[in-house]
Amino acid sequence: MGLNFRKTITILPGVRINIGKKSASVSFGKRGARHTISTTGKRTTTVGIPGSGISYTHNHTSAKKKKKKKKTDDE
Repeated sequence: MGLNFRKTITILPGVRINIGKKSASVSFGKRGARHTISTTGKRTTTVGIPGSGISYTHNHTSAKKKKKKKKTDDE
Protein backbone atom coordinates (compact mmCIF):
# COMPACT_ATOMS: atom_id res chain seq x y z
CA MET A 1 0.00 0.00 0.00
CA GLY A 2 1.38 3.40 -0.99
CA LEU A 3 1.33 6.63 0.95
CA ASN A 4 -0.40 9.54 -0.78
CA PHE A 5 -0.32 13.26 -0.01
CA ARG A 6 -2.51 16.05 -1.37
CA LYS A 7 -3.35 19.48 0.01
CA THR A 8 -5.98 21.74 -1.56
CA ILE A 9 -6.03 25.49 -0.87
CA THR A 10 -8.95 27.65 -2.02
CA ILE A 11 -7.63 31.02 -3.24
CA LEU A 12 -10.91 32.54 -4.47
CA PRO A 13 -14.32 31.04 -5.08
CA GLY A 14 -13.78 28.74 -8.05
CA VAL A 15 -9.95 28.83 -7.91
CA ARG A 16 -7.96 26.15 -6.09
CA ILE A 17 -4.29 25.23 -5.76
CA ASN A 18 -3.64 21.49 -5.33
CA ILE A 19 -0.27 20.36 -3.96
CA GLY A 20 0.86 16.72 -4.14
CA LYS A 21 4.04 14.70 -3.67
CA LYS A 22 5.29 15.10 -7.25
CA SER A 23 3.48 18.11 -8.69
CA ALA A 24 1.08 20.98 -8.11
CA SER A 25 -1.89 22.23 -10.10
CA VAL A 26 -4.37 25.07 -10.39
CA SER A 27 -8.09 24.38 -10.91
CA PHE A 28 -10.62 26.89 -12.25
CA GLY A 29 -14.36 26.48 -12.30
CA LYS A 30 -17.38 25.67 -10.20
CA ARG A 31 -19.51 22.65 -9.44
CA GLY A 32 -20.22 20.82 -12.65
CA ALA A 33 -17.35 22.20 -14.76
CA ARG A 34 -13.66 22.52 -13.98
CA HIS A 35 -10.37 23.05 -15.87
CA THR A 36 -7.07 21.97 -14.29
CA ILE A 37 -3.50 22.85 -15.31
CA SER A 38 -0.63 20.90 -13.70
CA THR A 39 3.05 21.80 -13.26
CA THR A 40 3.86 18.64 -15.25
CA GLY A 41 2.06 20.15 -18.27
CA LYS A 42 -1.09 18.04 -18.01
CA ARG A 43 -4.34 19.87 -18.78
CA THR A 44 -7.71 18.35 -17.88
CA THR A 45 -11.32 19.48 -18.31
CA THR A 46 -14.05 17.80 -16.27
CA VAL A 47 -17.80 18.27 -16.77
CA GLY A 48 -20.39 16.52 -14.61
CA ILE A 49 -23.79 16.55 -13.00
CA PRO A 50 -23.36 17.67 -9.36
CA GLY A 51 -24.59 15.16 -6.80
CA SER A 52 -25.05 12.33 -9.31
CA GLY A 53 -21.52 10.93 -9.48
CA ILE A 54 -21.65 11.14 -13.30
CA SER A 55 -18.83 13.06 -15.00
CA TYR A 56 -16.79 13.23 -18.19
CA THR A 57 -13.06 14.02 -18.15
CA HIS A 58 -11.05 15.11 -21.19
CA ASN A 59 -7.24 15.09 -21.06
CA HIS A 60 -5.75 17.63 -23.46
CA THR A 61 -2.58 16.59 -25.26
CA SER A 62 0.13 18.82 -26.62
CA ALA A 63 0.75 18.85 -30.37
CA LYS A 64 4.42 19.71 -29.73
CA LYS A 65 5.50 16.14 -28.95
CA LYS A 66 8.24 14.98 -31.31
CA LYS A 67 8.66 11.44 -32.50
CA LYS A 68 12.11 9.94 -32.19
CA LYS A 69 13.62 8.83 -35.47
CA LYS A 70 14.54 5.16 -35.52
CA LYS A 71 18.01 4.24 -36.71
CA THR A 72 18.22 1.57 -39.36
CA ASP A 73 21.06 -0.85 -40.08
CA ASP A 74 21.79 0.96 -43.38
CA GLU A 75 22.91 4.16 -41.64
